[in-house]
Amino acid sequence: MENNQKKAWLFLLPAIISVTIFSIWPIIRAFIISFQGGPLICLNFNGIENYKYIFADTDFWNSLTNTAIYAFMTVPIALAIALALAWFVFSKIRHQSFFEAMFFMPYVTSTIATGIVFRYIFNGKYGLLDFVLKMLHLPAPDWLDDPSMSLISLIIFGIWSSLAFNIVILIGALRNIDPNYYVLADMYGANENEKFWRITIPQLFPTLAFLLTVNLIGAFKVYTQVFALFNGSAGQGNSAITSVFYIYNKFQVANTPGVAMAATVCLFLFILFITCLQRKLMKRVNS
Repeated sequence: MENNQKKAWLFLLPAIISVTIFSIWPIIRAFIISFQGGPLICLNFNGIENYKYIFADTDFWNSLTNTAIYAFMTVPIALAIALALAWFVFSKIRHQSFFEAMFFMPYVTSTIATGIVFRYIFNGKYGLLDFVLKMLHLPAPDWLDDPSMSLISLIIFGIWSSLAFNIVILIGALRNIDPNYYVLADMYGANENEKFWRITIPQLFPTLAFLLTVNLIGAFKVYTQVFALFNGSAGQGNSAITSVFYIYNKFQVANTPGVAMAATVCLFLFILFITCLQRKLMKRVNS
């Protein structure tokens, strides 16, 4: 028995070393740097000055607010749309593999590339979206250059970006549902709505909980979408600034790694709190 345990630890050792070097140590290092000031090559201990700075910085609070709005708007809307599309493909379309490949293509496409495409779609002068809205005699806002529309544009882009992964995972989960449930439901005269809400949704609940957790964590770490959509900025007047974009600016542009790591620690604790809260809520709903 002891020999088997030693062999198991030996097989796990490469993974443990990799996780320690690339996951655990960066977290510890970020926490240490958050109490230091100066440039990266000459750091010195300065106590909690970095935390005082970010808590007094309006850009930090704006970035945290924008990130929370983005996450709590994008994730549920994207999950609802993905569930509807996955159910439609699974129940109504025969050649599912073709549509799965089509839905998954945006996931493997570069976010920068899709961001450039969306930048042309959202353009206030010659964008496709405003062209369609004008044809329908609807208001055509300036999606990218109007500070009040920047976050909305980012949310729309974020919803589209997260659909591919969600749809493919949900279609796979739908395939794993025992078809006998639906056979029995048909025998008792259940209609499509009853089968969906009383069989499909309860069976998909673990998958939905997984997707909710993964999407929330990903939404709180949004950066590439902002960079791609607004061409390296965070919108007019930093109107679409997010927490990770704030951290990047403080680390790379302002050359204040201590401030960036303090914001990183705060974001880590915020994500941890939201994730734990979400898990508890999902357990209560599931029970």
